[in-house]
Amino acid sequence: MKILISIDSFKGSLTSVQAGDACAAGIRCVFPEAEISVRPLADGGEGTTEALVSGLNGTYQTVTVPDPLGRPISAQYGILSDQTAVIEMAAASGLPLLHPSERDPMRTTTYGFGEMIRDAIRQGCRRFILGIGGSATNDGGAGCLQALGFDLLNAQGEPISAGAQGLSELAHVSDAHILPELRECTFYVACDVTNPLCGEQGCSAVFAPQKGADAAMIREMDDTLARFAAVTRTIRPDADANAPGAGAAGGLGFGLMAYLRAELTPGVELILRETGLAAAIQEADLVITGEGCLDAQTAMGKAPAGIAALAKQYGKPVIAFCGAAGEGAKACHAVGIDAYFPILRRVEPLEAALDPANAAQNLTDTAEQAFRLIRMMHAFDIS
Repeated sequence: MKILISIDSFKGSLTSVQAGDACAAGIRCVFPEAEISVRPLADGGEGTTEALVSGLNGTYQTVTVPDPLGRPISAQYGILSDQTAVIEMAAASGLPLLHPSERDPMRTTTYGFGEMIRDAIRQGCRRFILGIGGSATNDGGAGCLQALGFDLLNAQGEPISAGAQGLSELAHVSDAHILPELRECTFYVACDVTNPLCGEQGCSAVFAPQKGADAAMIREMDDTLARFAAVTRTIRPDADANAPGAGAAGGLGFGLMAYLRAELTPGVELILRETGLAAAIQEADLVITGEGCLDAQTAMGKAPAGIAALAKQYGKPVIAFCGAAGEGAKACHAVGIDAYFPILRRVEPLEAALDPANAAQNLTDTAEQAFRLIRMMHAFDIS
């Protein structure tokens, strides 16, 4: 029996690979001869770096960069064996880095994210996988571009100030001083957002309120981003502010596409491609996936649903394990998950359930019982 295990992280508890290993331990209690392959899984958001580094024999690099308000912090990214850098923008420019009272998208910047890319280039990386979820910013990626050497200048020829407020000063953009290595780099962006840069569905109107914006700020930022797009077209005539994903991460999607020629791809699709899971699924007899909480949102394109859909293309049965099954979990059957099993085995406080050792044992024990049932069905030829 060939079994492929690719489980998303149980957030706050187990990494993707740790969850996969715990599941494999339970299966081996029943089928010690099974060929089991554990592969990392993520959706391009939090945990993507950890999943790819741990699953693809990468290493971590730590660098000191400015946080969204310019204060120095330590940020970590991954470098895979083929010199691909895996960077989550939230590590430097994410909302969780700010106290709620500090949230101000007029001032917050993506400069630190650009510094992470710059450091990876210094390390020899020329291929990049970027996760851009969880941003604290609405600067169109201007700070990131400045960190990479783009000159974003006001009418006096001086660098614009940080944050969305700086875009109101923008008069000219030049790539004369960019890092020369940028021309050798390829950027793939995990992005599940399809919003345009501006307008009623743009990043300012839809996402900026959670970053601290009020109604007046939203109107001002929408205008400044439109200005940014217009100035951008003077040196990048094909820049499209209405492209799907242009409004991702406070307009960072637009900046990455226009200036770095980045390719935006749904997170699950990108990770599945990078980890070569399609070929592994084809060879498997059974596919196992899961995540911390399986619910209706899982079926709406999250990582386990992506695995299940791919498995069904090859006619493979799919089982999922989860920390808990939430409202609407049965919707997962429609996307290819044949059966799911919550791993909690007793009533216990959340803190105990999230304890990594406890969660791993619960997952091992639940997987063992599920596969005892599978063994029984085989023994009695139940179909």
